[in-house]
Amino acid sequence: MSKLNAFKIKSLTKVGMHSDGNGLHLKIQLSKKTNTLNKSWIFRWGAQGKNSMGLGSLTDVSLADARAKTLECKKLVASGLNPRDERDKVKVEQKAMKAHSITFEKAAKEFIKTNRASWKNEKHAQQWENTLDTYAYPTIGKVPCADVTKDQVLLILKPIWTEKHETATRLRGRIEKVLGWAIAKGYRAASNAAAYKDNLQPLLPTINKRKRIEHHAAMPYDDVPKFFTSIKDDPSTSARALVFCILTATRTTETTDAEWKEIDLKKNVWIVPKARMKRGIEHRVPLSSQLSATLSSMDQSVSNYVFYGATRKTKPISNMTMLKYLQRKEGCEKITVHGFRSTFRDWAAEKGNFPREVCEQALAHSLADQTEAAYQRGDYFEKRKELMQAWADYCFGADSTQKATEVAAKPNKTTPTKKAAKVAAKKTTTKKKMSK
Repeated sequence: MSKLNAFKIKSLTKVGMHSDGNGLHLKIQLSKKTNTLNKSWIFRWGAQGKNSMGLGSLTDVSLADARAKTLECKKLVASGLNPRDERDKVKVEQKAMKAHSITFEKAAKEFIKTNRASWKNEKHAQQWENTLDTYAYPTIGKVPCADVTKDQVLLILKPIWTEKHETATRLRGRIEKVLGWAIAKGYRAASNAAAYKDNLQPLLPTINKRKRIEHHAAMPYDDVPKFFTSIKDDPSTSARALVFCILTATRTTETTDAEWKEIDLKKNVWIVPKARMKRGIEHRVPLSSQLSATLSSMDQSVSNYVFYGATRKTKPISNMTMLKYLQRKEGCEKITVHGFRSTFRDWAAEKGNFPREVCEQALAHSLADQTEAAYQRGDYFEKRKELMQAWADYCFGADSTQKATEVAAKPNKTTPTKKAAKVAAKKTTTKKKMSK
């Protein structure tokens, strides 16, 4: 006969086991941490209750439910089965079913969500999403993580392994990380289908690293004015972003992530935060009169971003937006957005005739010559104003080459000769020795 009821259970405070019959017991323990009583259900069977298993806490399992579970356990015992082992089997099966329901796409999105905050910037997460969406999801997006095979990964990588090796390498690494996360979460057995060494490496062609070093395809600067004629009046976000990127000679992600708060149209300057710069140093970019006019005509109230997504105004445009727009233009099928930095550098050196250190600063490059780097203190902002205006004039078709040459030919008090730079460096070294 049952010995417990709701009133008795509530009033019980004695630590220990309180029998309800049929092997069911209410276990009362005193928590050392909270100094409160914890009550839970225990089923005991065998000689003198030698075997036992928990049925849940009183908070989660009522007396009626505990009795029902006890009857199920007794049936298993009567059949010669161990209730605890049977419960563990069910848990394993349920876990396997859950793992089978976690597709690669679902796992990848969860992985990105988990790691997004620790990544350098939002653009990194977007690059993850773009590459997986373009190359991986069509093949394995709907496939459970547990079932992704090496052959499927090869099917994704082989078409781009040679032609787009850098992209393929990053993609493989990302697939490997997602599957590694799935293994850690128990969604997949401890075998990573995207691992490279002793797995994919023997099945993929070896790429000569020397041959892989290729420059970004650039447009000859002689073609830029004609090209600009075709895009400067295009009001689309893609075109305006490309115009902005070319006239500022910045990197793609620096342009796509540009925010209005970084731009001062009164002073005609754009300040790129150090977090978004490759070298981790804040970069001041002079804005030409043409670019300032374009920016002034744009609505700043729509988004925080200067160039926002078509469907999500709270997000910047994709890093592929400008490239796709550019390569749809006749004769630009192989030209890259990044290549315009080379175009700018060639023009500045051959036509603009500006000092090398000014041009390098415009590109946010560090000086390779350590002597010159030690001498340099400023960022040549005033000289770069002239440089970027001359570049804009050239792009827009103005006859600015002669003007740029004249400006650059003026005595530059901020630019040292190599001899002066070496003398300055020598003085600095001497001072350090004396101070010691």
